Amino acid sequence: MFNSYQETTVQYDKEKCVGCGRCSTVCPHRVFIQHGNKAELIAASACMECGTCQLNCPADAITVDSGVGCAGSMIRAALRGEKLDKANCTCE
Repeated sequence: MFNSYQETTVQYDKEKCVGCGRCSTVCPHRVFIQHGNKAELIAASACMECGTCQLNCPADAITVDSGVGCAGSMIRAALRGEKLDKANCTCE
């Protein structure tokens, strides 16, 4: 079973990458870096699954189930007016 606190859903297809660099620019946790004419997924475990990289990838080279990980926990806590349960969120 998938455990969103130990692994992430981010997937990257380097063959589809067009080298625009958007993913490395928009990612708040530097999960991607630009290396030559391709991006590299260097820190998948740091992904908070916000989905920004996927939304900005013009080549559909990145997929992520946004809202299941740390970003989802932050949003749910904010909407409910609760404090973030830091035991379940290590992305700060």
